[in-house]
Amino acid sequence: MNIVMLTENDPAGMGIAFTHAINRYTDHRCRLVSCQERYGINFEKDIYAPDIKDDNGFQTLDGILKDADIFHFHILSDETMSFGSLRVKDYIKGKKIIHHHHGHPEFRANPDSFCAKYRDLGRKMLVSTPDLHRMAPESTWIPNIVPLDHPLFMPAQTRRNGKVKICQAPTRKDLKNTDDFIHVTDRLKLRLPQIERVIIEQTQYQDCLNEKKTCHIHFDHMQGYYGVSSLESLSQGKPVIAGLDDWNTKYIKRFTGRDSLPWCIAKNREELEKTIENLVMDPYLCDDLGKQSRDFMVNVWNEKRVLDILFQVYSTL
Repeated sequence: MNIVMLTENDPAGMGIAFTHAINRYTDHRCRLVSCQERYGINFEKDIYAPDIKDDNGFQTLDGILKDADIFHFHILSDETMSFGSLRVKDYIKGKKIIHHHHGHPEFRANPDSFCAKYRDLGRKMLVSTPDLHRMAPESTWIPNIVPLDHPLFMPAQTRRNGKVKICQAPTRKDLKNTDDFIHVTDRLKLRLPQIERVIIEQTQYQDCLNEKKTCHIHFDHMQGYYGVSSLESLSQGKPVIAGLDDWNTKYIKRFTGRDSLPWCIAKNREELEKTIENLVMDPYLCDDLGKQSRDFMVNVWNEKRVLDILFQVYSTL
C-alpha cells in the first residue's frame, strides 16, 4: 500500500516521524509532501515542494500522487493544496482519505465545523492527543511517536556537577505556561541556587534535542495534555513534569495498559514549585524516575504499538 502524507508544515515533526516508522516497521510505503517551514526548527524533510525546481521533480511528485492508495492530510491541509501546477484535488478519485489534527488554533476554536465537514464527505479523522478527541468524539486518537532507538532520543548519563538544569522547549511560550515556569524557578533559586533554568526556543531540532539531553529535569506545560516534548524527554530517560488532567490520564492509561504513569503531575504554580524542589533535592528520585520514563516509552509507547492503531484505522477506510 502506498501512503502519501500531505501537510503545509510538519506538525512537531510527526509527519516525518510517522513516514519513517511506516517505512521501517511495515511492508507499506510512505512519502511526506510538505510546503512550509515554521518556527525555524528545521525538521527533516522528504519531499519539500519549494525545493522542486524543474519538470523532473514535478513529474516525480505527479507519479507519487497518482500511485497513492491513501492521502493522509495533516493539520488543516486538504485537497485544495497545490504544488506548482499540480492540484491535489485532481488526484483524489479512488483514493482513501483521512484527516489528522494536531491542535491548530482554528480546529480548537471550532471543532464542530471540521467534524461536520468530514461527516458530510464520509471521511474519518485522527487526533494527536486525547484532549482533541474530547472536542471531536468521532475521531480516533493516534498517539504521537518518537524514534526511540535514534541516538538523539537515547538516555545519556548527566552528572549534576553542582548544578541542576531544568529545561523547557516551548514552540510558543504563550501557550505552554512559560511565565509560570519562570516565576516558580525564580522563587526556587532564592533558596536553591544550584538551579539553572534553560528555555530552549528558536533552535533547530537536533540542537534542541542535544540541549535537552544535558538537562536533568524537563517541564512540558500545565495545559492538561502532554506535548511531543514530553515524549522526547521520556525517551531520553528524564523526569518530566506536566499538568495532565483526568481525561488525558484516563486515555493514556487505557492505551498503555498501565495504572502508573511516569509524568510528575503539576497543575498549578504551587504544585510545580513543590515538584521541582523535590526533584532538585533528591537526585536518586530523579534517576529512578528517569529510568521509569525510558522503560515506559520502550515497552508501552513504542512505534510499533502506535502503528498497529493507525493501520487498524487505515483498514476501515
